[in-house]
Amino acid sequence: MALKPYVAKFLEGNPLAGLTTVEDLINYRGTVREILPPVEARPQVQAIENRTIEGSDGHAVPVRIYTPAGEGPFPLFVFFHGGGFAVGDVEEYDVLCRILTLKTGAKVISVDYRLAPEHKFPAAPEDCYTAAKWAFEHAEELNGDPYNLIVGGDSAGGTLTAAVTQMARDRKSIKIAKQILMYPVMDFHSLDFPSVYPSYSVNAEGFGVTSTHMGLFWDLYLENKEDRNHPYASPISAAELKDLPPALLFTSEYDVLRDEGEQYGRRLHESGVPVMAKRFNGMIHGFLQFFVDKDAALEALDMINAFVQDKTLISSR
Repeated sequence: MALKPYVAKFLEGNPLAGLTTVEDLINYRGTVREILPPVEARPQVQAIENRTIEGSDGHAVPVRIYTPAGEGPFPLFVFFHGGGFAVGDVEEYDVLCRILTLKTGAKVISVDYRLAPEHKFPAAPEDCYTAAKWAFEHAEELNGDPYNLIVGGDSAGGTLTAAVTQMARDRKSIKIAKQILMYPVMDFHSLDFPSVYPSYSVNAEGFGVTSTHMGLFWDLYLENKEDRNHPYASPISAAELKDLPPALLFTSEYDVLRDEGEQYGRRLHESGVPVMAKRFNGMIHGFLQFFVDKDAALEALDMINAFVQDKTLISSR
């Protein structure tokens, strides 16, 4: 279908259009903060707390914890923001995390993981894994439900979500109940396989995130060639996807990442993992962040709420 009118209008002044170099992307950091509403005008949750947790390598991982109203124990939703592994932070995703808290009744833990190029792979997935493990181990302190631990994120945060679920399975450390993948980055080699991922051709330019952007982001993120096929960097390259948690997967019609996200969903399904997948037609990459009060985002939020609340997905595992 055609672009939604409000999406087409947004693209007329698309702030990503002029970003064509690594330097452009780095200089873009913090730009989203400038258009956020003031704190007093944002959706209000019961409590917000900034904390730092200790990583396995001694690195402190900052997190922002959003608590909903109610008595608990709450579902624990560990959220990883997008930004191509090189931009974005918890402040830029503050509004979305507030809305996720209000919509789902979950305690949302937003992770300020280390960014490239200052911190190359695997710094980001290790930080995100640290946060998920901490949430699981401190569920009682958090007034959370350790049996309903959800990890999720958008774009690069979707990549990190897939990585963390694989890490938890491989390390046999924590039990993740569910994963939420919002238009995720799944395959370093997407540009190399146009017959498998035609969205990289048909949506290459003009819809926000471009194929050029993705090449730059990967260059910033990965230090070594061998990392290109590491499943914690490029999750679809994992030899085995069995024994991963049920997934809710969103893709956007006008997004270079559409086909690799949907291919990952098919692979999960073929591996016996329950998958609920939805392509949002007329939408572009990042629609939950850019258009959180519009029809597509509201539908996505309803789906996230139903997924978080679904106890059968926990008991079936």
